[in-house]
Amino acid sequence: MIVPHCERKKMSNGTSITQFLLLAFSDTRELQLLHFWLFLVIYLAALLGNGLVITTIACDHRLHTPMYFFFLNLSLLDLGSISTTVPKSMVNSLWETRDISYSGCVAQVFLFIFLLSAEYYILTVMAYDRYVAICKPLHYGTLLGSRACVHIVAAAWGSGFLNAVLHTASMLSIPLCKGNAVDQFFCEIPQILKLSCSDSNLREVGLLVLSFCFSIGCFVFILMSYVQIFKAVLRIPSQQGRHKAFSTCLPHLAMVSLFIITAIISYLKPPSISSTSLDLVVAVLYSVVPPAVNPLIYSMRNQELNDALKKLIQSVVFLQQ
Repeated sequence: MIVPHCERKKMSNGTSITQFLLLAFSDTRELQLLHFWLFLVIYLAALLGNGLVITTIACDHRLHTPMYFFFLNLSLLDLGSISTTVPKSMVNSLWETRDISYSGCVAQVFLFIFLLSAEYYILTVMAYDRYVAICKPLHYGTLLGSRACVHIVAAAWGSGFLNAVLHTASMLSIPLCKGNAVDQFFCEIPQILKLSCSDSNLREVGLLVLSFCFSIGCFVFILMSYVQIFKAVLRIPSQQGRHKAFSTCLPHLAMVSLFIITAIISYLKPPSISSTSLDLVVAVLYSVVPPAVNPLIYSMRNQELNDALKKLIQSVVFLQQ
């Protein structure tokens, strides 16, 4: 978008922008509607899958264990993160608009960083939960008691909130003088940094590098946990037992790797290799796909959860008869 001279002058003088323009998936009406329906299907799948997980775990007392407590929090975070970005993008495609208010953009940045960070910490905790359950089953009740689980989850949510506050405050202090067109379907910090004046975003870049270092530490912890898990699984004499453990752990690890790698690429890749198509694909892979797929990967493959879900559905049908 070409910004009028007077608007460019206002922005270069530090006057706040009243709205941003998000990336349009296409200028063709048919493709805009295709994007709307595709995102609608994905969004409804995420709502249904995560909603069923939350309801089932909350209603069945047999699932009130650490593993399912973490599942429930992951589903809550998935619902929040996909609801922060996808609905606005769908509305823009449906009504052929691109605008988002400045306050709406700030809210998107804050909520998305908050929920994304907390989800990453929950995924790290879930890897630790699987490690203790498989490698140290006799210490499971001691290491992951009910009080410890509540404290761990509270720390994950609190850390995500603090991370979001720091990044949002840093973004608000950055003067923008390169227009107001964001090359993404939601307000993403790397794309907003492209609009900043030269040498004015060092604080945010420093925060991103610090977050990257912490993220790598968590990723290494997750990998080490799964290495220990796989070593323990290989010692299982039963081939059926090994297959069951691998069929559960490998999809977990694959989904965590997709989530982490694409997020790191999106936030820390050099601007020189940036392209709109690449940025869009990477953003969809870490912000849209995991919330829709996680219920299937983490929860719906679990037989105990499936049985509880069937019982819940049967009880609802019976009450309606």
